[in-house]
Amino acid sequence: MFKKFSPSTDIAGQTPAKSSVQRAIRASILSQWKIEPETLEALWPKKESLIHVKWDCGGNPIQSREHVSIYTLHGEPLIIQHFDGPLYPTLRVIHKCQKATDCIIPKCLMKFPSLDPYILPKVGIDRGAIRYLLAGAPMMCPGLTSKGGYLPPAEEALPAGAAVAIHAEGKDNAVGIGLLKLGTEEIRRINKDVAVELATYLGDDLWAVKTL
Repeated sequence: MFKKFSPSTDIAGQTPAKSSVQRAIRASILSQWKIEPETLEALWPKKESLIHVKWDCGGNPIQSREHVSIYTLHGEPLIIQHFDGPLYPTLRVIHKCQKATDCIIPKCLMKFPSLDPYILPKVGIDRGAIRYLLAGAPMMCPGLTSKGGYLPPAEEALPAGAAVAIHAEGKDNAVGIGLLKLGTEEIRRINKDVAVELATYLGDDLWAVKTL
């Protein structure tokens, strides 16, 4: 989604999100992410307004980026959405909450020591798939089913269409965020074709931008 993104040329405008829109976003986050209201408040205080950044694709209707929304807080990208699909946290937001020892919102973790640092369900890729992810390629099933990959156990199976954080063998932090094209049990069973479509990943043009 953000393999080619240039803020200087691709942003058509920035407008404050309406209160009704922000309420809907907050409710969706609480239902879609593994996040407590207190944690969300630490990341995005209710008294603070999101800015909706509009992505201009030059009027070309076939480009999927035409319907990408980026929501920022004080210029920092927090949330992305494609069409009316799931709301994704940015990779930097994932990293903020991923580890208690490295979390950059320590006050939140001190107050809520039982906080689950993984705000999206987790899948993992093996070392061989890392270079493909860093090139922006979709993740194929074998990269998740191999010895170095990871899929949740059957009792925690995820359906197709779920947003996931992508971890990598030998790496501490998430390296990408994407959308499951197949359910996790189907990935195990079929073990071919695309498993995860990338939304954003380490080193893409969104990662390179700290503020918009």
